[in-house]
Amino acid sequence: MNIMITGGTGFVGTHLTKELTEKGHHVYVLTRSPEKRTDTNHIAYIGYDHPVKDLPRIHAVINLAGDSLFGYWTRKKKKVIRTSRINTTQKVIRMMEQMETKPDVFISGSAVGFYGTSEELIFTEQTINPGDDFLADVVVDWEQTAKQAEQLGIRTVYTRFGVILGQVGALPLMKLPVKMFAGGRIGNGEQWVSWVHIKDVVGLIHFCMFNEQINGPVNVTAPNPKRNKDFTRVLADILNRPFWLPAPAFMVWTAIGEMSLLIEKGQYVLPKKAKDFHYPFSYPDLKEALDETER
Repeated sequence: MNIMITGGTGFVGTHLTKELTEKGHHVYVLTRSPEKRTDTNHIAYIGYDHPVKDLPRIHAVINLAGDSLFGYWTRKKKKVIRTSRINTTQKVIRMMEQMETKPDVFISGSAVGFYGTSEELIFTEQTINPGDDFLADVVVDWEQTAKQAEQLGIRTVYTRFGVILGQVGALPLMKLPVKMFAGGRIGNGEQWVSWVHIKDVVGLIHFCMFNEQINGPVNVTAPNPKRNKDFTRVLADILNRPFWLPAPAFMVWTAIGEMSLLIEKGQYVLPKKAKDFHYPFSYPDLKEALDETER
């Protein structure tokens, strides 16, 4: 298959591209600076202005681009977080509009931030009401933009990512205080962490590509969320560090501002569609997932 990917040089994109090329697919990575990359036998780097007529038949498009959420959320940063997702998705939609033969599937990255935060509620893909915070607003706009692909007759999937565990991303930041012997719960520790191992992120995207019955939102999370206090305790045990010093919520807010929403609040998200379609999770349990990241 010929597969076009945005965000192909990022954390998820790099792992996904590796998996796809190892399975014999040819990947076209959309990037703003294709001249800085070197093509291989199975990977071609192209710009967003690349003539669509010069591309072969594209069977699937995967949209993973977007500015990192990490950093102090100034007004400027929040604008970039939103526009980087919306604008890239619009560009991809326009490219698909120009394709004589449309892709079979469009998989657009999204986030469990759609649901807002709660310590009591359980969220699945059947939850239709979004949250009322900044991230929820971004995700709603992001998915609405991606939904234009449905009008082109393309099966469209919104992969709502949880906290992805791997060598980069959120986990190194979560490890840091633990490694510095200052690991403990954040705030009251009751907030949920809906996590997922990077192998299952790649696995679920691949699963959605080839299962023609799957469309709409798909929660890309492990089936066993953990409360922050339990997540951190397991992490401390694996790193052979003490679990003792809690970080008050106001200190987290003082340090990183509104981005603390990602840390001091959370949501209990279940991957109902993945379970309904019998996706075989490689890492359904936290300890095994964290053990693997330390190998």
